[in-house]
Amino acid sequence: MPDIRLPDGAVKHFDSPVTVAELAASIGAGLAKAALAGKVDGRLVDTSFVIESDAQVSIVTERDAEGLEVIRHSTAHLLAYAVKSLFPDAQVTIGPVIEDGFYYDFSFKRPFTPEDLAAIENKMSELAKRDEPVTRSLMPRDDAVRHFESIGEHYKAEIIASIPSDEPISLYTEGAFTDLCRGPHVPSTGRLKVFKLTKVAGAYWRGDSKNEMLQRIYGTAWTKKDDLDAYLHRIEEAEKRDHRRLGRQLDLFHLQDEAPGMVFWHPKGWSIWQQVEQYLRAVYRDNGYLEVRTPQVLDRSLWEKSGHWANYRDNMFTTESEKHDFAIKPMNCPGHIQIFNAGLRSYRDLPLRYGEFGACHRNEPSGALHGILRVRGFTQDDGHIFCTEDQIQPECVTFHDLALKVYRDFGFADVVVKLALRPTPRIGTDEQWDKAEEALRAALRACGAEWKELPGEGAFYGPKIEYHLQDSIGRPWQVGTMQVDFQLPGRLGAEYVAADDTRKVPVMLHRAIVGSLERFIGILIENHAGAMPLWLAPVQAMVLTITDRQREYAGQVAKALRDAGLRVTSDLRNEKITYKIREHSLQKLSYQLIVGDKEEQNQTVAVRTRSGEDLGTMSLPALLSRLQAEVAGKTH
Repeated sequence: MPDIRLPDGAVKHFDSPVTVAELAASIGAGLAKAALAGKVDGRLVDTSFVIESDAQVSIVTERDAEGLEVIRHSTAHLLAYAVKSLFPDAQVTIGPVIEDGFYYDFSFKRPFTPEDLAAIENKMSELAKRDEPVTRSLMPRDDAVRHFESIGEHYKAEIIASIPSDEPISLYTEGAFTDLCRGPHVPSTGRLKVFKLTKVAGAYWRGDSKNEMLQRIYGTAWTKKDDLDAYLHRIEEAEKRDHRRLGRQLDLFHLQDEAPGMVFWHPKGWSIWQQVEQYLRAVYRDNGYLEVRTPQVLDRSLWEKSGHWANYRDNMFTTESEKHDFAIKPMNCPGHIQIFNAGLRSYRDLPLRYGEFGACHRNEPSGALHGILRVRGFTQDDGHIFCTEDQIQPECVTFHDLALKVYRDFGFADVVVKLALRPTPRIGTDEQWDKAEEALRAALRACGAEWKELPGEGAFYGPKIEYHLQDSIGRPWQVGTMQVDFQLPGRLGAEYVAADDTRKVPVMLHRAIVGSLERFIGILIENHAGAMPLWLAPVQAMVLTITDRQREYAGQVAKALRDAGLRVTSDLRNEKITYKIREHSLQKLSYQLIVGDKEEQNQTVAVRTRSGEDLGTMSLPALLSRLQAEVAGKTH
């Protein structure tokens, strides 16, 4: 006879087991109608779940984050139901919830077309309007394998066959469609009202490029149409900002099949790179970092000692020479320890801060590559601090404040901090991990920071603080990290002479502010929609002539600005000025400086901004003062 405690502390007694739906009805008709699922002692369950003993229970509705997750999960199954209704020969595989939506992978004899996608979405709406009950059942594993094999669902049968034989298989049925799933799901298809299919993409079965290429249909689902419309607007805006499209349009970089995951930087793109790198180099210099450079290729023995060969081998590019195995470095930390080890270090040398713009290579799966945001060859603003345990907190506090300043300079004021904790495959003792995790918590408390903890997401050698930026359309991006490492220095023989003349192993802090420069520049391009702030812009101003008569004066203007350190070019073509202005506006130039006979006579320029605003005529000293102030202020 269960006693059920509700979130407000009230207790309801029942004389017999009761379902979540019956509990909701006993509280009120409105709640019964709104119930999507239940939470029983912290576990998310269907409304049909039977509560047989005392429990803490809450009713999940569309107002709850879990309610939206249940809706999206159920909509993924509605998608599979619709595909099977329209294309009976299609095989269903997996369909999880993802951020802002869901997807489902299908095996089908031909590619799905945009017309197919529209038909599938219409079918989903039709099935939802039927308001068919969604029911759960259990089946022995071997029976479930035979069932799905018998109906031609070989992928489902393969998934089920991998489940332990003593574990009953959970199935959900809606109308004529039954699918493998742990649940929970909405009580009926009529609860699914606000959804949209967005695109089709390729995806390998089980994420392995050796397997069949499946078709992944993406969709999104919401509780309100206004939320769906806002999401679709964000997606439309994101497509306009896609760094791959802007990279081509603005002639910044390109990628090609002969170098997968490697970037070909064009002059304009490399100019942006140089502004970012030189800014960060000044950060190194002004904050006590010594810039170093380490080799690209290191012997296997070093990676074995560091633990990378055992824990990271699949992500490393390797080579062989003279019967020795080598790896192209996926990270810079072992190399920095070699520099530390090259001399006798004293406690008086600590903290010792090394920084490197280190080129790294990681063997990312081809399906994971995405423009310059996810690449195989990249450069990090990588730094390592060798210190004592007592120096961990002040170093982390100093880094935190420095990172936030850098993000502000690049135009990111909204920063979310997360703390990634010990993963299952790791090196080191629990005591060391306890000490490392608490050191980072103490540093964040000292900064007055708020943070979210991420169990299991730390590196194999230590926990890390993560910095997540929010861009101009609200998307989060993870960039910088600060990691405490009690493992690698000792594994690679790093020592210093302590005050008592004993040898001790230093603590190593791994830190990066922007992380991969490639990825960070991609983020900048999308954040600014290609219209870079003046201090980062590859071309800060373009001088345009109205007629050939101003060629010499235009050259004088451009030279004067270049001599002052600005990046300026000229367009001296014999074209209509309106044509020139329109063409350069598409290149998102910060300033266009127009010179005609009048401007030459008065030694001025007519100034036009990227937004199309006409600032009128300015003398060169006045223009130079404006541009230099804007660059120095890093306004955006």
